[in-house]
Amino acid sequence: MNTSRTSAPRASSKSRAITRFQEVAKTAAIIATSFLLWSCASGPGPVFVPSGPVTTTTRPGDDGSLPPSITQAKSRWVPVRWSDLPGFDDDKLFEAWNAWLKSCERPGATFAPLCGEVRRLSIASAEEQRAWMTSRLRPYRVESLNGPVGGQLTSYYEPLLKASRQQGPGYDVPLYRTPAGLGSRKPWYSRQEIDTLPEARAALRGREIAWLADPVDAMSLHIQGSGRLSVLEPDGSQRVVRVAFAGTNDQPFRSPTQWLTERGVRIGAPWTESTKAWAAQNPQSVQTMLWTNPRYVFFREEPLSELDAAFGPRGAQGVALTPGRSIAVDPGSIPYGTPVWLASRGSVVSLQRLVFAQDTGSAIVGAVRADYFAGTGPEAGEFASRMNQPLQLWVLWPR
Repeated sequence: MNTSRTSAPRASSKSRAITRFQEVAKTAAIIATSFLLWSCASGPGPVFVPSGPVTTTTRPGDDGSLPPSITQAKSRWVPVRWSDLPGFDDDKLFEAWNAWLKSCERPGATFAPLCGEVRRLSIASAEEQRAWMTSRLRPYRVESLNGPVGGQLTSYYEPLLKASRQQGPGYDVPLYRTPAGLGSRKPWYSRQEIDTLPEARAALRGREIAWLADPVDAMSLHIQGSGRLSVLEPDGSQRVVRVAFAGTNDQPFRSPTQWLTERGVRIGAPWTESTKAWAAQNPQSVQTMLWTNPRYVFFREEPLSELDAAFGPRGAQGVALTPGRSIAVDPGSIPYGTPVWLASRGSVVSLQRLVFAQDTGSAIVGAVRADYFAGTGPEAGEFASRMNQPLQLWVLWPR
């Protein structure tokens, strides 16, 4: 899951730090969304099928016979021609190269031999990068073991929330570090038990990282798995930190949104704002809604340097996520660090681009399944909340 270790900005320059953080957070959100086609409608569209004539461009590897298929634990990879990849000639590959450089910080054995060339190509033109890819890699269409090639694309992001180091008026929702002895009891206390049982509360006493103002924001942070906090320190200064996933109570996840929907509540996107609006009208039911999700997430605090602020938290591969170019996958279908060609067309956005398998999640299960990292802050959150549409994937594997 998400981890990161960076150095903190100085807390003494309050206004300068906040301004700089806002600029960087905005930049990260722009990176994630600047090349996306937005629409106001929501919901999945038809299964994506590339339209128009197939390019006749001859590329290295597009002639001759194709190799046999490759079978993974949860998927089958079927070799194809480069001309079968929709939009391959149009993607601005240099925008994806930072994500490739990140993967090369912790490459697997398959891709490690290519990393020297990847680094040298970081200043190459898009056509040079494209020519290198087609000469060194081969595309394989990802299918489920029983044949279907279509799947589902969703999106996630890194929330940006105000917090206080101390509990007080307006800040009374805690974020906790992992309790001592978490592994000795599985599953650990449920969300309701954490809120109500004296022994659970005693185990967490003194483990507070910070306090949030709204329980719906806290739930959103638990669902996303990591986030950024603009923390009010006891001396009145403001400090920006990241809270990264550190563990769970091993209880099952149940969607609060589904609970609301089953009761006839219409929840729009972004769901946090819609849920807050419902909570304001139904304060007596908020706790019940939160307790329907027994899973509870514990965090660790990590400082955030200016250099790392344009990137997301560390994913399961152990490298920082790149907005718009990192995806979470089922590692039983696609190994971490693999470059992937992604194609998805729906009511939210049309995507045909190079991305990298750098993360996973408990809900990301299956052969053709991906969660698209949209970036940081409210714009990325709105985009992520609307994304749920058809998907096709091709892995790009060394020859």
